[in-house]
Amino acid sequence: MTLKGRKAVVTGSTSGIGLAYARAFAQEGADVMINGFGEAGAIEAERARIEADFGVKAVYSAADMTKPDQIAAMVAEAETTFGALDILVNNAGIQHVSPIEDFPPEKWDMILAINLSAAFHAMRAAIPGMKSRGWGRIISTASAHSLVASPFKSAYVSAKHAIAGLTKTAALELATHKITVNCISPGYVWTPLVEKQIPDTMKARGLTKEQVIQNVILEAQPTKEFVTSEQVAAIAAFLCSDAAAQITGANISIDGGWTAA
Repeated sequence: MTLKGRKAVVTGSTSGIGLAYARAFAQEGADVMINGFGEAGAIEAERARIEADFGVKAVYSAADMTKPDQIAAMVAEAETTFGALDILVNNAGIQHVSPIEDFPPEKWDMILAINLSAAFHAMRAAIPGMKSRGWGRIISTASAHSLVASPFKSAYVSAKHAIAGLTKTAALELATHKITVNCISPGYVWTPLVEKQIPDTMKARGLTKEQVIQNVILEAQPTKEFVTSEQVAAIAAFLCSDAAAQITGANISIDGGWTAA
């Protein structure tokens, strides 16, 4: 159990990749705080399942990632509840698909707030404690869209490119403090986020659901297979291990070859 005794916060972790992160850390012995929206009973069931499956402490924060004060309070709550915060994963994210000229400004603002600014606010709150303890791991979920673009996703692509830049900057600032900062760039993972963007993509491109999956989503990935949440989470668990102590400022692709071309 390489993370036994460590304490982790994972934003956007009530389902999908975020929940897989939380479970991977718990499997390695870390206590975890999950965060996100959803049906209260379903969230509690996932929280309780983590404790039952792995014998760690799991708690839930309902902090809204568009509100800096709630993000800071979430970090403070983790430090109070666990006694420390060693691992921060910025995973919360939303998507909207639309041509730029039709892109609702409020959607742009929301995507930038949740996909980018929330990571800054969480890092700003967590770094002082990590510095004081002389150890930390910060991971952000970027995307293949942190490296390449796709049409009709202006806000998402902009935010993910910025996450890669924020990661590099923080890594340089923290390089002598035994705190690593990295991002993981998955290709298409079958998650609620991907599933929910299919209707908008159908509308924007005039395609059927099956055409969107085969000709838009998996067209980008040479393997023609979805990445799994568990595969992404395994990379995160490795980045938190001692074996990864000299990996910092990296943007690690797991995209079925999408960005190889």
